[in-house]
Amino acid sequence: MNQLKKGAILNYVTIFLTNAVGLLLTPFIIRHLGDAEYGLYTLIGAFVGYISVLDFGLNNTIVRFVAKYRAEKNRLKEENFLGTTMLIYAFISFLIVVIGGICYLNLESIFSESLSLEQLDKAKIMFLILIFNLAITLPGGAFTGICSGYEAFVFPKAVNIIRYVIRSITIVAVLLFGGDAIAMVIVDTAMNLLVIGIQAFYVFKKLKVRFRIHQFELPIIKEILGYSIWIFVFAIVGQFQWRSGQLVLGMVTNTTTVAIFAVGVMLGTYYGAFSTAISSVFLPRATQMTVAKASSEELTSMMVKIGRLSLMVLLFILGAFILYGKQFVFLWVGPSYQESYNIALLIMLAYTLPLVQAFANSILEARHKMAFKALVYLLFTLMGTGVGYLLAHTHGATGMILGSILGWIVGQIIMNYYYYTIIELNIFRFFKELFYKILPFFLLMLILGYAINYLPGKGWLNFIGKAALYSAIYVLLAYQIGMVPSEKKLFQKAIPFLK
Repeated sequence: MNQLKKGAILNYVTIFLTNAVGLLLTPFIIRHLGDAEYGLYTLIGAFVGYISVLDFGLNNTIVRFVAKYRAEKNRLKEENFLGTTMLIYAFISFLIVVIGGICYLNLESIFSESLSLEQLDKAKIMFLILIFNLAITLPGGAFTGICSGYEAFVFPKAVNIIRYVIRSITIVAVLLFGGDAIAMVIVDTAMNLLVIGIQAFYVFKKLKVRFRIHQFELPIIKEILGYSIWIFVFAIVGQFQWRSGQLVLGMVTNTTTVAIFAVGVMLGTYYGAFSTAISSVFLPRATQMTVAKASSEELTSMMVKIGRLSLMVLLFILGAFILYGKQFVFLWVGPSYQESYNIALLIMLAYTLPLVQAFANSILEARHKMAFKALVYLLFTLMGTGVGYLLAHTHGATGMILGSILGWIVGQIIMNYYYYTIIELNIFRFFKELFYKILPFFLLMLILGYAINYLPGKGWLNFIGKAALYSAIYVLLAYQIGMVPSEKKLFQKAIPFLK
């Protein structure tokens, strides 16, 4: 089995492990830290997350250029490029320390209305540790990019999986022995430093990579920054999309509300991971079809095919969450987090359309037309954050997420117009074929799922019983009613006895 296939398998292992461990570990952390301190932990993490965009997309840039120079067998240019990149990273680390220092001196004024004096003291300590963490780990990320450029996927992915498992076990042990949020931040920093050291050893000793500036070239810096700028813009969008709510709520409410919001966002991001696991398998096809000059109708057909598969998986999760999500949240993290259900459900509803249209995003990448989407999403994500800020004063965490998703929805509507007029995808056909058979099947599933809710009992056993019955009926009805013949063939290949 080659590195690509092994890397793909490890990707799925990582997704499953992250989601499964996250679901198990989160309630444990909340119980040991308490709602307020867990909220403080996520708040400071979100705040530092904004500074992390100073990576400027260099990690992705390293993958592209290292792969390019390897294909050209130009070792000299590769060494020169990597040496130049390390200079840029050194400047970025210096910038992180300076900006971090300015933010540190203003933490009291930023969070004076929402944090107590004790919380502010802890926040300052965590912030300093995380700034140090960031200043080291951003340049350290170059080693992962180099491995990807060398198509050596297995080692870094395996190391990260092992790191995640060890980190989770260590967090449990630290909390059991009375550790707090500061201890968790120290564990994360120590783990990151260890992983960077291991990956650096692998890159230098196994891959024989060297960092040397043979000749300082301004054009290569312009080329690096020219490629990475739109990745940087999307990084800003990602920070605002998933972290702005926590920061805003930390400024206008309290850390308990931040904790409730963070749990809802976590569930929403897990929802997206399941769809990505499907769509990412098909994404390289966009580049192949673009190079082959595929027609708009052919691209639309592929978009429909991927979109329908993603939609069936997403509706399985969405339907279950609509029907049994409140019970799950109650059992998982307790009654004080019931608002997290509303936040997660709103994210899932708003996030579904962008997820089922993931192939359109790949077409934009293949055609080098990401600039328009980057600017649209940046503008309307900022707008949504502003609306969320206003609503958060009166409606708390739910108001914040309502404002945020308003920005996402408007941005996605504009992108569909762009797909139709500029990329020339047949969007009307896409939606017609996307919902064909799936929509009536899903409505029937909601009715049957609602009836399942009347099963007697309480607790985890009752929830698992309902979830198992729902899952069995969903799969059966999806196959019998929701799937078109080509989808049934794919299903039959996965489960041979259905043939």
